[in-house]
Amino acid sequence: MSRVTVLGGCGVVGSIAVETLASSGVFSEVVIADINIAQANRLVERLGQGNVSASEFDAASPHGIRNAIAGSSVVLNCVGPYYKYGPSILKEVIESKINYVDVCDDLDATEKLLDMDGNARKAGISALIGMGSSPGIANLLVKFCADSLLDQVEVVDIYHAHGGEKVEGPAVVKHRIHSMKMDIPMFLDSKFTTVKLFEDSGKSLEEEVEFQDVGTYSVYAYPHPETITLPKFLKGIKRVTNLGLVLPPAYAELIKGMVRLGVTDEEPMEVQGHQIAPLEFAVAFILSQRHRLMQEAGLIEPMGCLKIVVKGNKNGEQSSYIFSMSSRGQGMGEGTGVPAALGTMLMATGKVKPEGVNPPEGCVDPLDLLELARTKVSLGDKKGLPIVIEHIDKDGKSKRLDLLG
Repeated sequence: MSRVTVLGGCGVVGSIAVETLASSGVFSEVVIADINIAQANRLVERLGQGNVSASEFDAASPHGIRNAIAGSSVVLNCVGPYYKYGPSILKEVIESKINYVDVCDDLDATEKLLDMDGNARKAGISALIGMGSSPGIANLLVKFCADSLLDQVEVVDIYHAHGGEKVEGPAVVKHRIHSMKMDIPMFLDSKFTTVKLFEDSGKSLEEEVEFQDVGTYSVYAYPHPETITLPKFLKGIKRVTNLGLVLPPAYAELIKGMVRLGVTDEEPMEVQGHQIAPLEFAVAFILSQRHRLMQEAGLIEPMGCLKIVVKGNKNGEQSSYIFSMSSRGQGMGEGTGVPAALGTMLMATGKVKPEGVNPPEGCVDPLDLLELARTKVSLGDKKGLPIVIEHIDKDGKSKRLDLLG
């Protein structure tokens, strides 16, 4: 039995992770570390479990980070945006020689975290990064294909659509804006390249995708790190893409429009005698319109779907597998927080190897995670993650499979 500290533990993702960890029986103590101590205490009271406590924590303070994680066996970092806080938090965790898990989906932060691999190895600790839905479950389902279903994985296309959460914080919107402004990595024709969302290179990747239980939507290029990590661990792969959408589509278009207008800079400007960063105005305006746009779209509950299409060959014949993990009534919190909690449990029980900083496909056995999900995750009357698998053979014939049942 051990202590886990969840940084940002009363946020949308962190609170789900805390709840999952507290009921898992793996940890003797679960600490919710958050800058909003009042909200953290309310979560402790709501859970009503003696093994859960709250601690005030400021992600911008190295001293505060060290104090929050002291005495922990594992740290789960749910503080966003990761491009701002991820590297500085991992630095303090490594220096404290504590094992680490996060749900980082920022590309530039992921690259900085991977650069800390040597330091983590010297400290003798393991850091599992990007253990959410995409990245996270997506990586491990691709690895499952490579390990168990195909002789050679050649193409991986990852799609995701989600939205409708009751609350969305500024950090989430800033992450989306950040993702739209940067060069977006893709692995095309067996080599790394980048595209820009609003230019022809990015537009050429856009496509209509049918998502199980959610609908058909146009998805656009996302800078999620699977496109840079999967090719490093799966030799011979020719293509890895990541395309997504935040629901409702009008909300996604609002965010894209603000980026196109150029009102998302972080450099403050003077407005009627006050210094205001355009980004802060843009985020506030976007969030002020969110509820109206959800109502107009009839989006009354959280929903989402992760879809992974994996193509390759088996015994010299072309074969494809389509994985879909969808939900209604559950959104980003469950879709990201539950996998994060599972990864943290695997870390605590010695299932994450080797030492160093690794994405999921570099240090987690997919079967270990799926087996743990069967015992620790319940959705209604079903156990485990709600993954549907479709196999398409060389002749184009489709068959629903239950390999993970």
